[in-house]
Amino acid sequence: MLDPKGVISATQDHYLTLDVLIMLLIIVPTGIFIVWAMRHYRRDGGRGRHDARWDHSYALEALVWGIPILTVGVLSYYSVKAIYAVNPYRPTVMARATHAKDPLDIDVISTDWQWVFIYPQQGIATVDRLVIPKGVAVRFRLTSATVVNDFYIPQLVGMIDVMPAMRVRQSLLASRTGTYEGYSANFSGAGFSWMDFETQAVSRSAFRAWVARVQGAPAHLSYAAFDQVAQPTINIHGRVAYFSQVQPGLFRHVVAQTAAGKTYPTPMAMTENMTRYLKAQARRDAHNRD
Repeated sequence: MLDPKGVISATQDHYLTLDVLIMLLIIVPTGIFIVWAMRHYRRDGGRGRHDARWDHSYALEALVWGIPILTVGVLSYYSVKAIYAVNPYRPTVMARATHAKDPLDIDVISTDWQWVFIYPQQGIATVDRLVIPKGVAVRFRLTSATVVNDFYIPQLVGMIDVMPAMRVRQSLLASRTGTYEGYSANFSGAGFSWMDFETQAVSRSAFRAWVARVQGAPAHLSYAAFDQVAQPTINIHGRVAYFSQVQPGLFRHVVAQTAAGKTYPTPMAMTENMTRYLKAQARRDAHNRD
């Protein structure tokens, strides 16, 4: 969060810093005054004078009420500006970016416990790896095929709920190339600890080359193939899958199917004896590699 590499995350960091500094303008003087009052009015050795007839001070009233009211007003002003600046549906901070044209659309579907990324314009899809071009606005449509998850890439964009049978939106723009960690920030079951994904921000030429490579992958993501991908999977080794063709309308189909009651039950073996399940998965992975 404190090392932003994107337009949205940098804006969030800016307003977070403002909030902290404004609050420190109250906390620091208040702390100093408390220490001073304790020393000045202490019973033994203090120089303060006790006046039993004192009961009110307009100056003190103005101080203890005026400063908090002013602070709340300033914080409210910056909060409203921040809300509009990083609004997931129409972030004004990205609209002001001159290089935020020709956005890249990506559909995101969370499963138990993986992330599926569909690139409709390129006709490809990946599992647990998000690749985006630097300096290009990215618009996400997000849904869940199972339970609520939180989509979160701390260095690029804040978290947003990804909900079953619903569609939400998020936006980001990476200002630097690099590899960033993305993950679910909402506990969602046995494989939650491994529900992360690698986010790579690359140059535009490198992105085009990556898309060309993925378009040569042998696997295709049809409705039936997605049903297999969406089966509960604990991806402890961070395996990445690539699909060269995606059946049109897959995102809308998943939303409709989930709304109609489609579920992917978790096998009891995953939770009754998780250690045994993970060892069996490791053996299957070793066998497949051989």
